Amino acid sequence: MSNILQKICEDKSKELEETKKRCSFKTLEKLISSKLEKREFKDQLISAQKNNKNLIIGEVKKQSPSAGEIISDYKPEDIAILYERSGVGALSILTESKYFLGNIDHLSLVKKKTNLPILRKDFIIDKYQILESKIYQADCILLILSILSDDQAIEFINYANELKLDCIIEVHDEDELKRAIKLDYPVIGINNRNLKSLEINLNNSINLNQNLTNDYILIAESGIKTSDDIKKFNSTGIYNFLIGESLLKSKDKEKKIGELLLNESY
Repeated sequence: MSNILQKICEDKSKELEETKKRCSFKTLEKLISSKLEKREFKDQLISAQKNNKNLIIGEVKKQSPSAGEIISDYKPEDIAILYERSGVGALSILTESKYFLGNIDHLSLVKKKTNLPILRKDFIIDKYQILESKIYQADCILLILSILSDDQAIEFINYANELKLDCIIEVHDEDELKRAIKLDYPVIGINNRNLKSLEINLNNSINLNQNLTNDYILIAESGIKTSDDIKKFNSTGIYNFLIGESLLKSKDKEKKIGELLLNESY
């Protein structure tokens, strides 16, 4: 790790120390309820890939280190409602507070307002965050391999399974992909953005996908802007996409989503 990614994780570790002082792991465990609704995230991805049907995970965030502020008047629930109405299949909610100005409360807020499954997108480095994710009603968590050891990844996947949370194992390069395959978890997200340099390479998903069998569900992440991008990915067997900035910056989000889903009316 280096640069911005390392700094984010260092700050996340400090933040967690303070959070645990306010509410311990044992105290947090007592908040788990059998009544918490679980929406199927992984099954949506499996269905899209199996049926060659494009599925967009629409990202909800106020800002990012690469783009700066994206939305000034940020109302995550309104964005999520618009996404759902426009045909997005799932949601990705940024909860990291310092660099993305997210908030974990946005998970339960959006859950109440939509019927879509929700990914908690954050920099998960501790089991505590997985428990938080369940309590705040996420359906899926992101595990970024570049910030985790193999032992941590295995522990986190197993704990997520206990809590009935789906996972996305995020990789960026061939070495990380080899590690992900050894974990034997079926959902892999390939980030076209290098989290260390923040540079984008759309061919990253296409190139790495060649190393995966059909047993894996692939999600292409970052830098996807046009219907031509989607068609290029489709030609290589990729149908699941995590898309943020190009949707959030669009003046007509509904039209943009229709274009990216390759709806003929657009």
